[in-house]
Amino acid sequence: MSSLSMALRLTPYLARSNGSSFRETGLRDAGLPILAFGTVTALLLTVAGGSQVFWSWSDDIAGTYQALAVVAMVLLIIPLLTLGASAARLAARRRDDRLASLRLLGANSATVVWMTVIESTVLAAVGAVAGAGLYACAAPFLGLIQFRGQAIGSHAWLSVPSILGCVLAVCVLAAASAALGLRKVVVTPLGVRTRQAADGAHWVRGLIAAVVVVIGVVAMGMLSSFGAFIVIIAVMGGCFGLALLALNLMGPWILRLRASSQLKRARKPEQLLAARTVLESPKESWRQVGGVAMTSFVGVFVGVGMAVADTMGGSAGDETALLVRDINTGVMITLLGSFLMVACSAGVNQAAAVLDRASMLVALDRVGMPRKLMVAARVKAVMSPLFLVAGISAAAAAVLVLPLTGAVLLTRPIVFLTIGAVFAAGFLLVRLAVAAGTAQIGQVLARPERYASMDS
Repeated sequence: MSSLSMALRLTPYLARSNGSSFRETGLRDAGLPILAFGTVTALLLTVAGGSQVFWSWSDDIAGTYQALAVVAMVLLIIPLLTLGASAARLAARRRDDRLASLRLLGANSATVVWMTVIESTVLAAVGAVAGAGLYACAAPFLGLIQFRGQAIGSHAWLSVPSILGCVLAVCVLAAASAALGLRKVVVTPLGVRTRQAADGAHWVRGLIAAVVVVIGVVAMGMLSSFGAFIVIIAVMGGCFGLALLALNLMGPWILRLRASSQLKRARKPEQLLAARTVLESPKESWRQVGGVAMTSFVGVFVGVGMAVADTMGGSAGDETALLVRDINTGVMITLLGSFLMVACSAGVNQAAAVLDRASMLVALDRVGMPRKLMVAARVKAVMSPLFLVAGISAAAAAVLVLPLTGAVLLTRPIVFLTIGAVFAAGFLLVRLAVAAGTAQIGQVLARPERYASMDS
């Protein structure tokens, strides 16, 4: 029997957790990834649908709108793809223990990979279809948004092939992320099963990220020498996208350094537990705060956009007035999309983090640890690094945009006010998500028999 055939036969059994019904485990094993995939798909389709109107124009000012559209799309799509990859890892990593057990019982690597890819792809497909339905409901309202004095209208609707292509892309992203996430299960099943494999973050991540940011700054300073407008747009979009990816790469390493320092200086139990939680999996800890980091990066561009609009506000001419209004509209839409991404990312990752540690929470409760201490450690593990990662992300964005705008525009009060508002809103969203996640601790401890043997 081939590995694929065996995987198709075993996957339905793997969908049951310790013999529990899907009704009991649906939220834990399927609901969270489906919610994340649905949100990613809906936002991707909305961004694509809202921006395609700019490419239907061909007059003199169309290039300005197209350049702004590319910047907005990159600032939103890269974090959304990151969220989609996190959702795929969430769908896969919850099976690590059982997949490792299958490897130890004799299942070959190909069977394990196929099982995970099949399950993650099915969850992604369900979420993507739901997200497409949500986009279909939102498209009529999206068509009411006005640019250049006219509503987007029918341009908000993507073609059916485009929608199907987006759904397929989300499924491919899920399958690839799931397969890559299973490398440790395939290579070291015993280490995964006994939880001996450490999820580290090497200093090379920081070096690569620094190199990428430096290259981006140099490229932004040379924009005027590229000549062709389409090349300038491509370079700008590439620099912003690579900077976001670099931040996502560097984040776990920074959190590991900070947690190592906090571990040495810990004076209270919650400080010790919080540092240990981050060190246990810096990548997972980054996923819980990475949304705010991405939004802080976007916030700098939003602030610069508002400063540009404020500077142009005194200029005469109907065309300039429309451009100013459209810039304000665009930055508000970009910011709203970024906050929706943060809310979804924070909520999904917080709920998943508590459920993933359910058996450990039950064990700690049985040895006498107060629930208040568990909650305090959870809050500190998430909220403590927030200001650091948000500040680094905002600084990276400022360095990247400095050659394009100059220090005078970047230091306008409206830029600082916008960044401060983004910080406050992002922190609030994450804090609400942490509150919802910590509320689940009580639910887990109220039914310890369900979670005590999850890893056995």
